[in-house]
Amino acid sequence: QLQLVESGGGLVQPGGSLRLSCAASGFTLDYYAIIWFRQAPGKEREGVSCIGNSGSYTYYTDSVKGRFTISRDNAKNTVYLQMNSLKPEDTAIYYCAATYRRWSRTCPKGLGEYDYWGQGAQVTVSS
Repeated sequence: QLQLVESGGGLVQPGGSLRLSCAASGFTLDYYAIIWFRQAPGKEREGVSCIGNSGSYTYYTDSVKGRFTISRDNAKNTVYLQMNSLKPEDTAIYYCAATYRRWSRTCPKGLGEYDYWGQGAQVTVSS
């Protein structure tokens, strides 16, 4: 069974840091592009960052540029999202999703192009 499992969420004060992990089971992530997206209460889902299959291509939405870093360790079958300088507006449930992209180094930005989704991890930024 193909699964993605997020971990690392929690409660943090403004200005703090968290690292989210997205671990795959039942398949290897080597040929998959991964996206992190989030959904806050009452708001639409928002793509935060994505990474291509080798890690050489990354994308960030403007609101997180310079604060968040996406990376991957294919040997551990895991993708990470390092979140620094967190703000209250970063509060949301964060999800990872995967799509098969063996022949492309980039990652699609549209959430509808992703096939496998995790269950989400809550991130709360509050004092």
